Amino acid sequence: MSVASTETYRQTVSRLASAQKKAAPGAPAYSIYVNRRVGRYLAAWAFRAGLTPNRVSGISALFTFTGIVLLAALPVSWISGIAVALLLAIGYAFDSADGQVARLRGGGSLSGEWLDHVVDSVKIASLHLAVLITLFLHVDLTTPWLLLIPIVYSVVACVSFFAMILNDQLKRGRTGPAAPRGRASLLRSLLVVPTDYGILCLVFALMGSPVLFIAVYGLMALANAGHLVLASRKWFHDMTELDASLSARPETVAA
Repeated sequence: MSVASTETYRQTVSRLASAQKKAAPGAPAYSIYVNRRVGRYLAAWAFRAGLTPNRVSGISALFTFTGIVLLAALPVSWISGIAVALLLAIGYAFDSADGQVARLRGGGSLSGEWLDHVVDSVKIASLHLAVLITLFLHVDLTTPWLLLIPIVYSVVACVSFFAMILNDQLKRGRTGPAAPRGRASLLRSLLVVPTDYGILCLVFALMGSPVLFIAVYGLMALANAGHLVLASRKWFHDMTELDASLSARPETVAA
């Protein structure tokens, strides 16, 4: 008899909450306080329904890419904007749920991690390209230079995602057991809200007012570019320190 069949939904949620992975210090507020909690409830449902993490990833992709296609295809309006925002937000919640389902089932897999990262990378690039398409096809722009905003945003988002994944891969297996993470700072989480993918999902609800949407979207693109510049300096410094620590190890020198 499986665990899911012997415990209530509330017990599954409680068990998942107690085994929840700690958030990185300064992780964006929406992702921590809203999306992770919603994902927990979805994960408990998916686990009790017998869904695998990969199937949950598939559900996430279905909602997300439906939203992206509608964003590019439909004329801008409040209704289409809200629909896109909801689809993206639900897709993001299921994206949080797949890893939580894996923890409920006793751990994830390399194939699942690969699938999750590949889907995320396609999502990150194509979302901003969909904005580019809808601005070109459906919005009467005051200047074509505004089309540069989603292009720059796509570059910044892709580089940021790749750099974070690369940081994890380079550090994995080279620094020993991970040091305990500090507590997430609410102030820091709020300061990095413009970099939060969950907030970006909600911004599409403003599509009914293209001027307002472009203004908010453009400010988020600028904030993300600034964050990438500052974070890149820190990440490069971390890699330099890792180089120094590895070269100082006797076994490394002997090799």
